[in-house]
Amino acid sequence: MLRRIDLRGYEGDLVDVLPRPIPGEDGPLEAVRAIIDDVRVRGDEAIREMGERFDGVRPGSLVVGPDEMSESLSAIDIPLRTALEVAAGSIRLHHEAQARTDHEWERDGLSVRSRAVPVDRAGCYVPGGRASYPSTVLMTAIPAGVAGVGEVVVCVPPGPDGRIADVTLAAAAVAGADVVHPVGGAQAIAALAYGTESIRPVDVVVGPGNVYVALAKREVAGRVGVPSAFAGPSEVVVVADATAPVGFAAIDMVVQAEHGPDGLAWLVTFDESVADAVEAEIAAITEASRRRNDIESTLAVSGLVVLVEDVGQAAAVVNHIAPEHLQLMVGDPQEVAAQVRHAGAVFCGPWSPASLGDYVAGPSHVLPTAGTARFAGALSLADFTRDVHVVTADRSAVAALGPHVVVLAEAEGLDAHAESLRRRLAAIEGGDDV
Repeated sequence: MLRRIDLRGYEGDLVDVLPRPIPGEDGPLEAVRAIIDDVRVRGDEAIREMGERFDGVRPGSLVVGPDEMSESLSAIDIPLRTALEVAAGSIRLHHEAQARTDHEWERDGLSVRSRAVPVDRAGCYVPGGRASYPSTVLMTAIPAGVAGVGEVVVCVPPGPDGRIADVTLAAAAVAGADVVHPVGGAQAIAALAYGTESIRPVDVVVGPGNVYVALAKREVAGRVGVPSAFAGPSEVVVVADATAPVGFAAIDMVVQAEHGPDGLAWLVTFDESVADAVEAEIAAITEASRRRNDIESTLAVSGLVVLVEDVGQAAAVVNHIAPEHLQLMVGDPQEVAAQVRHAGAVFCGPWSPASLGDYVAGPSHVLPTAGTARFAGALSLADFTRDVHVVTADRSAVAALGPHVVVLAEAEGLDAHAESLRRRLAAIEGGDDV
């Protein structure tokens, strides 16, 4: 089921021997562009036709308001409601700790104050179709609310009956979302970016999705804010040695593989016997799973065992792949973690599964995939705010700094920039009372 690559004794470049999925081939990209163009031209009608074509259902109303969310919250079981509220509490506390106050510094008559100003409207995309993901509602809408976003919008594909699952709407209520639209896929991203008759455009679009959704976000970047991370199909790399419980390592690889095709599930180990035992357990879990087809399709393409010499080579493999989720089930996980530079989230030890991060640890589970952990991180308050600098200078600041501006502006050939300061310097020298 899992292909093996033995790197023990290998000293070459990892890029020559280690594969990784590359999103954004021409076929999907052209299809995504066609969808976006259609939504821009035909609005709601295009949305409804695509719902029928892609989701098998033509939605009626494209707007679900707070009353329906509250009804769904009342309809779900008490333990499920409690779990949503516990998860929401952890997510809220984590992101409240990220909140920044205004920062100000002064020097020689110059004052610069930096403010983190939230966007007016944020769009949160939540996947659907294969499963319901109320956790993603919490992981996107709550950080937006904590950031102070004025209106939080959720888009999620409807189920076969044309409705959004009660648990998803309940999560929207718990998260404080303002409106939910039963729209999925690249068409949802287009609607959030450009607007339709029923869906108002937003300032920022966040959330994970399949390759079509991730590519659509790239296509609308510039029209709206889009985090630099490619939040696409799910990934996990498990680093395990002989101390790792085989059942834990195996199930945690299956956890990400069950999301379906185009993901990645790798085992990195120093010991062939560990590889054999984990692979056997994965086979047993897969055979008994209701999501067997999804697991098998992922592992067939991107299921891999990498045999390595030591901790240094294990860390090199991890940094090359830059996985969304990294689990370290080794004797000293901190030793490996200290060498990891590229990963969306790192989970240390056998009692720290990525599933905790998916639901209740607190940080958003919207993480970088497809290697973008090299330069991007988890969704955070910074994705919903932008820094606004308030600059105030007095005469002494202009007298001290103005001559340097003149020299730099002249070097760049920007005469008006230089003249702007020359006039002020002349006013100061002339004693003008401005």
